[in-house]
Amino acid sequence: MNISVSALKKVVIQKFAAEGIDPETAAQVADVLIYADLRGVSSHGVMRVEHYITRLKAGGITKNPKFSVEKRGLNHLVFRGDNGFGHVICKEAMDETINIAKEHGSCTTIIQESSHCGALGYFLEQATKENLIAIMCSQTDSAVVPFGGKEPYFGTNPIAFGFPTNQKPIILDMATSNVALGKILYAREKGEEIPNTWGVDAQGAPTTDPHQVKSLTPFAGPKGYGMALVVDVLSGILASAAFGPHISKMYGDYDQKRNLGQFLYVINPAIFTDVEQFKASVSQMINELHEAPTAPNFSQVMVPGEIEQKSSEEKMEKGIDLPEPVYNYLVGELDS
Repeated sequence: MNISVSALKKVVIQKFAAEGIDPETAAQVADVLIYADLRGVSSHGVMRVEHYITRLKAGGITKNPKFSVEKRGLNHLVFRGDNGFGHVICKEAMDETINIAKEHGSCTTIIQESSHCGALGYFLEQATKENLIAIMCSQTDSAVVPFGGKEPYFGTNPIAFGFPTNQKPIILDMATSNVALGKILYAREKGEEIPNTWGVDAQGAPTTDPHQVKSLTPFAGPKGYGMALVVDVLSGILASAAFGPHISKMYGDYDQKRNLGQFLYVINPAIFTDVEQFKASVSQMINELHEAPTAPNFSQVMVPGEIEQKSSEEKMEKGIDLPEPVYNYLVGELDS
């Protein structure tokens, strides 16, 4: 079911407005969700609207949160989100972090009392548009088996990096699991099988049936497992939040505030080098990679985020394809 970007944003805002969410908050959440859909990361897109509204109605998301910012020293912040929408919390926290990094060369921000925030790349692009480097990570609830284990411990625990260039920014935004949990949910919505490397069933055996997936697997085995641990230390324990299996579930206990933590680190390259030269060198790197000899079945070497950028450009023109249940939830009820 295809829908234009402008029409999709309108119906998403209407869905949140119907629940008493103010227009500015609704528009910000819609922006982050549609950003993911444009980039082909539908697992973090508008398919989540129904879930957020379920949690909002149950009381697990604060409808009118009161944010607070505490400065620690010259360039360290603690941003408390009062368990509002993570999409708005992280956007405002990144704005504050950018301002400090511009003035003092860098800024580290710990976000407390947050909720699911969507695709991290959205917030990194806030920084790269200001010629800044950004790193971000977020804890998530337990869903991934540790390397060598049978039961899940860490979440998909994404980590992301953003670099400004003279072209489009380099955005590396990745889960520390083989795939994000949302991709399993998306496959369920579409009635599709999944690769047997994405998840395991209740007995710990690989499965191609998304409905049988009980846990995900870490990318690259022990390496992904190690990165998941790092993310939980930085965005969870450092934020005085729960960690691993102690984090409240995204799908369940909808009346409970999630109190998630996120970690931001923004660097002003001007502290170390000429900014224009930095961007020119990164752009040169991109161009050289594009010209690198290719392996069989590849037409060009690409940089992180480039496939998603191309997807975004195409979908801005052609619209976004949604699974029928998601389309019906967003559009059908409004039409009826």
